[in-house]
Amino acid sequence: MISALLTDLYQLTMLAGYHARGMHRDHAVFDLYFRTPPYHGSYAIFAGLQPALVYLENLKFEPAEIDYLGNLGLFKPDFLTWLADFRFRGQVTAPPEGTAVFPHTPLLTLEGSLAEVQFVETALLNIINFQTLVATKAARLCLAAGAAKVIDFGLRRAQGPDGAMSVARAAAVGGGNETSNLLAGQRFGLAVRGTQAHSWVMAFDSELEAFRAYAESFPATCVLLVDTWDTLKSGVPNAVTVARELREKGFELAGIRLDSGDLAWLSRQARQMLDEAGFPQVKILASNELDEELIEAIRGDGGRIDIYGVGTRLATCAGEGGGALGGVYKLVEIAGRPTLKATGDPAKATLPGAKVVYRVEDEDGQYLLDLIALQGESILPEAEVFDPENPVRSLKIPARARLKEFHQLVMSGGELLGVEEGLADMTKRSQRELACLPAGSLRLRNPHRYKVSISRGLLELRQRLLAEAAIQAGRST
Repeated sequence: MISALLTDLYQLTMLAGYHARGMHRDHAVFDLYFRTPPYHGSYAIFAGLQPALVYLENLKFEPAEIDYLGNLGLFKPDFLTWLADFRFRGQVTAPPEGTAVFPHTPLLTLEGSLAEVQFVETALLNIINFQTLVATKAARLCLAAGAAKVIDFGLRRAQGPDGAMSVARAAAVGGGNETSNLLAGQRFGLAVRGTQAHSWVMAFDSELEAFRAYAESFPATCVLLVDTWDTLKSGVPNAVTVARELREKGFELAGIRLDSGDLAWLSRQARQMLDEAGFPQVKILASNELDEELIEAIRGDGGRIDIYGVGTRLATCAGEGGGALGGVYKLVEIAGRPTLKATGDPAKATLPGAKVVYRVEDEDGQYLLDLIALQGESILPEAEVFDPENPVRSLKIPARARLKEFHQLVMSGGELLGVEEGLADMTKRSQRELACLPAGSLRLRNPHRYKVSISRGLLELRQRLLAEAAIQAGRST
């Protein structure tokens, strides 16, 4: 359970200010979205919705938390009394987890009282930004791995226990639905995988003795770490010896693990040695600071790896253009009035008003673009739509295209709607989604940029509000 105090101080000071002025009851709408895809890619994989909804459904201030706030000396007694009954009773719309998502397209839209939809900003960004980033990293790793599996090995390098659990969950959404993390396996129903450390091999008098001891303990699932001393002169030959002994007892060696050196070359040599010894079924698992670009290079160099155990660079979301997803949470309507944040760059102005998002598909179900329009706005066939960052650029929706609403109602009155979806379903969705993207969208470098457009009505509303903001700014100078 996430504490209500997992927030920034300014959420409480704003809440108190709204409460003092009676504004806390005003109806408001917020959008959560990002402006730039991570890793210089073209997409992200949406994740974190279910944890976010559980947070919203259970949000409340415990007596000890209210006492703490009182002791800060910042808040009036009537506000603290009001906090005791504070709950999220609003509405949330969102796409399903595992959906491919793009810049400017709202991932979550929240409607409710200003107090409730403003206060939850920090926690929602914390949950959605991180899990979406991890799911995107996992999807990139799985695409680079091709037919090979990707396993989450990141527990020991993750950003603390909470980070490790979020990584395991979100990696499953992105396609890496096996983990070394036992707690994640129990909590999320993930398959758990592991071998042994170099210390196991070093604890015995010889490598062969260590291999035999492990095989004796786990004959049906034995994977041997073959690079403690010398991979090709010692490790693989000793693994072959143990594989023969296991076969005589009615078992088969499950795999070997490479954890250092030239993984492409070593895996080719190991595959040849195992095949020639009569063990083509033995899988080759690789670990050691892997990421999608290294995996792609290994495959391009003829590597024969069946399973990639990815740790540090998955758990920390490392990589150029990674590290954090710059998701933002913006007020788009208050008391029935559309609002806009104007900036020095008009192309970066927010998209005002309550909106609806359409995913535009061709006749074969392939994605063409996302269209953001005002609620209630009629979108005619072959309508002209506009680039939100450069409205001079426009295009027409193809005549035979289908418009499908992107969001669904997932929470109403502060209560979850529908049945909780399993991670396996989210994994399948992300794989289907990526297969529907335009050609070139999945390239690791210089990918095709998926189009996100805004309707004429939304463009005209934003232009009008920008003009009004410029007049207002001129009056105040």
